[in-house]
Amino acid sequence: MRYLHTMVRVNNLEKSLDFYCNKLGLSETKRIESEEGRFTLVYLAAPLDKNHAESIEAPTLELTYNWDTEEYAGGRNFGHLAYEIDDIYLLCQKLMDAGVVINRPPRDGYMAFVRSPDNISIELLQKGNPLDKQEPWASMENTGFW
Repeated sequence: MRYLHTMVRVNNLEKSLDFYCNKLGLSETKRIESEEGRFTLVYLAAPLDKNHAESIEAPTLELTYNWDTEEYAGGRNFGHLAYEIDDIYLLCQKLMDAGVVINRPPRDGYMAFVRSPDNISIELLQKGNPLDKQEPWASMENTGFW
């Protein structure tokens, strides 16, 4: 058995691609558009997974955009997506500077949570050992829920 992808339904493909690619740093590896099925599938990979994802189509995040829009709620219903990060403080600062709310700041130098435009909870985990605690993160309160 091997992991292939996680599928997330999105309401606005462009907003979602802006978040996952431009802000979070993922790259598009494949796109499928179906006139008959009235949907678009966009497969994304983390930078260190990109070559592997392009060669065997895994591991990826599949964004599913159904052209006949319906509302999707409760992104937490399935849990969360998790990504290992080289420098959690650097990425959280980049996300915050881009207008992304850090719902659970990396107070411990190890874990943070953000949410996508479709309310999908995303866990960011520091690669290896936790970083030394740093301000403003160490004293930053939670915002909302994740």
